[in-house]
Amino acid sequence: VQLVESGGALVQAGGSLRLSCAASGSPFRLNAMGWYRQAPGKQRELVAVITRGGHTNYADSVKGRATISRDNAKNTVYLQMNSLKPDDTAVYYCNANIQHTSGGATVVYWGEGTLVTVSS
Repeated sequence: VQLVESGGALVQAGGSLRLSCAASGSPFRLNAMGWYRQAPGKQRELVAVITRGGHTNYADSVKGRATISRDNAKNTVYLQMNSLKPDDTAVYYCNANIQHTSGGATVVYWGEGTLVTVSS
């Protein structure tokens, strides 16, 4: 299984973008999926997470500006970011908790990241 992110870009402050992350390899079951980010010189931090049933949780720093969603049929998770700020500049990583068999253990996968740069 691979997670492939897309949608990172250079945007101006106040702009918007939508990140996508697709899981390839026909995983048996995708459980919780999420987006994390890592800014230069900082630790990786949670941005948003969504359960298979659609329950969501957001970091305080993005609440009201970000929306995480998923399409279980496409094994894809999205992150819509609005009112972007320079502080949102980071590499954004997709995360997925995947079962390969019914009742099997959950394995955590990470994408390679997509760069979001917000200019002031």
